Amino acid sequence: MIRPTLVFDLDGTLAHTAPDILGTLDHILAREGLPLLPHEDAIGLAGAGARALLKRAFAVSNMPLPDARLDSLFEDYLAHYETRIAERSHLFPGAENALETLSADGHILAVCTNKTERLAAVLLDKLNVAHHFKAICGRDSFAFQKPDARHLTETIMKAGGLTHHAITIGDTRTDIDTARNAKLPVIGVRFGYSDTPIDALAPDVLIDHFDELRAAVTALSQTTAR
Repeated sequence: MIRPTLVFDLDGTLAHTAPDILGTLDHILAREGLPLLPHEDAIGLAGAGARALLKRAFAVSNMPLPDARLDSLFEDYLAHYETRIAERSHLFPGAENALETLSADGHILAVCTNKTERLAAVLLDKLNVAHHFKAICGRDSFAFQKPDARHLTETIMKAGGLTHHAITIGDTRTDIDTARNAKLPVIGVRFGYSDTPIDALAPDVLIDHFDELRAAVTALSQTTAR
């Protein structure tokens, strides 16, 4: 039996990365002489990327942010973030064991994130789980990004899986919309960074801990078979 490919989001799904993402934002804002954005107000954007965070912070301060300036700050952000990418970030409880178990069960595992591909690979390597994934694809891996279905389907193909026989795991509307656009089932995690209660987004299955993931995958596997 061919088991479905499992495609994970990264920030807020596999790993709690907000401390280093928002810590980098603090560094940039302090350097620019702007007030820091309270982390409780920004965590919902932690998985949306640095550009979204920078735009939010400048908007809150009523500061203009022309595209050229945003591009420059974005590059500064990425450079600083890489120096601290796993300083405080860590896998969510049970994630490593779930990856090991699902790999042993015969699932192909992949990551589809709106992080850049290189930074995603660096982070997963530092967290000692990169070896579990047949493909690690980021916002710059293809000519399109989530929620475009092709970001997900191309990731599945790169991993060697079947695009009609896969399950996605994520924490935000973007992840759920991507799965819906690809006509694939999606497992939502309640411990992530969604700025909308994820229950309201109606993923196919919801989990509160990675210990529940294997059972959720088993329950959805029949729906992916064709």
